[in-house]
Amino acid sequence: MEQVVGRSIHTVLQEASIIMVSLTKQIDDLAASARNSPNKRMQNNSLVTLAALHLASPALPIGGFAYSQGLEQAIEDRLVHDAQTAQIWIHDILMFSLAKQELVLWIGAHDAVSADDIQALDRINTEILSLRETREFRLESRQMGQSLAKLFPQWPEAQHFIQQLKAYPKTIALTYTAAFAAICAASKIPLELGLTSYLWGWAENQVVAAVKQIPLGQSAGQAILHELKKSIPEAIAIACNTPADELGSAAIGLAITSARHENQYSRLFRS
Repeated sequence: MEQVVGRSIHTVLQEASIIMVSLTKQIDDLAASARNSPNKRMQNNSLVTLAALHLASPALPIGGFAYSQGLEQAIEDRLVHDAQTAQIWIHDILMFSLAKQELVLWIGAHDAVSADDIQALDRINTEILSLRETREFRLESRQMGQSLAKLFPQWPEAQHFIQQLKAYPKTIALTYTAAFAAICAASKIPLELGLTSYLWGWAENQVVAAVKQIPLGQSAGQAILHELKKSIPEAIAIACNTPADELGSAAIGLAITSARHENQYSRLFRS
């Protein structure tokens, strides 16, 4: 009798073990299916989009609101005096300066971080700063870049990149352009989406400066943004098709305006 009971218990345990193995496999299969399901992919895409929107948000505490990038001096000089001239000014900077120079370097920084090449990021960051024509432009690039870099620890996806920066032989004082591209790459934000986020944040900041300083109505400011939306994809296409050894801009008027702003008597903005 005891032998029969013993065999029965042993048989039950074997069967239970087989059932547990089967259930574990089914759970693993369901988990794998969920990870690859359309809903999960949609969720991942939404998180990436939200990360890009977060970076473009004016609520990001990096001090962008304090800079007009020479627009305030252009308004003082009456080069910009209404909605039409504001749109032309912002559009021309986008197409003739950012698209052909800064965005090309942005792409280089994004590619460097994506490839875990911190040395290349360091080189590109140095080049970005060297191309800032005035003291105010350099101040803006440094201050906003360092403010953004302070937020890196809040981004879970950026931890590997942070460790790489710490392991690098020297401290890299990231410019805003390089910092934005780097956090996009570290967060797996695709190149085009990251560039769109970067340019939209820049465009909004320029329009807000124009609305405050000219001044313009809120509706006029929105109308300018609607027009700029048409140019942003074109600017991105130009940057993506410009080889790194062919980048360059000759925004001499912008540089002169920025230099003159350093001595402007009364001003709201730091650049």
